[in-house]
Amino acid sequence: MSPERLLPHVALSAHAHNRMGLRRTDEAWLAEQMSDPSTRVLVVAGNRLRPVDGAVQWVTPDEAPTGTPVLLGDSDGVVHVAVLVPPDEAPGEAEEWVPLRSVLTLLAEGSPQQAPLVMHAIGLAEWHHATRFCPRCGGTLASRAAGHELRCTRCDRAQFPRTDPAVIMAITHGEGADEAILLGRNTAWPAGRWSTLAGFCEPGETLEDAVRREVHEEVGVRVGEVAYFGSQPWPLPASLMLGFTGRALTTEIDVDGAEIEEARWWTRADFEAAGRSGELVVPRGISISSSLIESWFGRPLDGPGWD
Repeated sequence: MSPERLLPHVALSAHAHNRMGLRRTDEAWLAEQMSDPSTRVLVVAGNRLRPVDGAVQWVTPDEAPTGTPVLLGDSDGVVHVAVLVPPDEAPGEAEEWVPLRSVLTLLAEGSPQQAPLVMHAIGLAEWHHATRFCPRCGGTLASRAAGHELRCTRCDRAQFPRTDPAVIMAITHGEGADEAILLGRNTAWPAGRWSTLAGFCEPGETLEDAVRREVHEEVGVRVGEVAYFGSQPWPLPASLMLGFTGRALTTEIDVDGAEIEEARWWTRADFEAAGRSGELVVPRGISISSSLIESWFGRPLDGPGWD
């Protein structure tokens, strides 16, 4: 693979913005930005966006409806804010508003510099949408710190945005032409669709041990060496995908039958042949699973199985 080519998942995070954390409690400055016509505002209805003409729509503060303001930060010298509104108060028709997954390709291919801003906005919108009451006393919550804190109006306890760490891994065994990658099929997927294994990290567990545990629980394979690959924010609804590679100590497969219906080892030759025939369909585009597979395969994925 060409060293100059970015792996697919990097498209959504290659243009990080300045999150301006120190400005979140500066109410006077925030009010000034919300009266400045150069500020760009992303309206989020619940946890959905409204693309216009094939692009995520940003408006001026005057064009935005009343809602909960969330400071996203500065990108290329322009302040960006999200305004969160209840779905039943969103402008336009309900069917115009779509989930984040529907615009990921638009962002990666058309507006990669906006992708981190949108992921930031949706991550906070999901949290606001799901966190309605104080988990300690059941009191109501008020938005603080430009949308980055929810404080209980009864017991004064602060809540902060949640991110759930999830591991996703390319497990291999063998060497050279005989090296094979372990892919699995979820019970809910259509025939022919395969992907890398993944799962959530549990309390008190290292990420490396989460990789080993998930692989053994799902397909019965023991994993030894584990190495970090990369990460990808995935607010669907609140995950951070942490990619790893790992080397198998055993190769016998025993699927759990609950989450994983089938798993198998694929050499590069078998993988390419099945992909080109359409027998094998794997993630492609902007997912870190696609990057893990592409990195192992050694070049961009193509053929009917990757269309």
